[in-house]
Amino acid sequence: MAESKTFLAEEIDRLRELRDELRVQAELGRAELRDRWQELEKSWHQLEGRLKLARDSARADSQNVREAARLLASELRESYEHLRKRL
Repeated sequence: MAESKTFLAEEIDRLRELRDELRVQAELGRAELRDRWQELEKSWHQLEGRLKLARDSARADSQNVREAARLLASELRESYEHLRKRL
């Protein structure tokens, strides 16, 4: 369990760095990239909310929340990488 938390924490840190980099580039980028950025920002806020639930919850279903957050993090990573390639 601790290992999965470490993985998720490291993944969130990497996503946060990539997000910060892309935010700067998106502000300078094309309009269609800005639209995609806004969609990704909604997903980012969902991820943060799910992580807060996972941290705050000691119930058995917190594992499901973590798994959902992990899946969303993976989807965000793919989308961020795709956006990075387009810049």
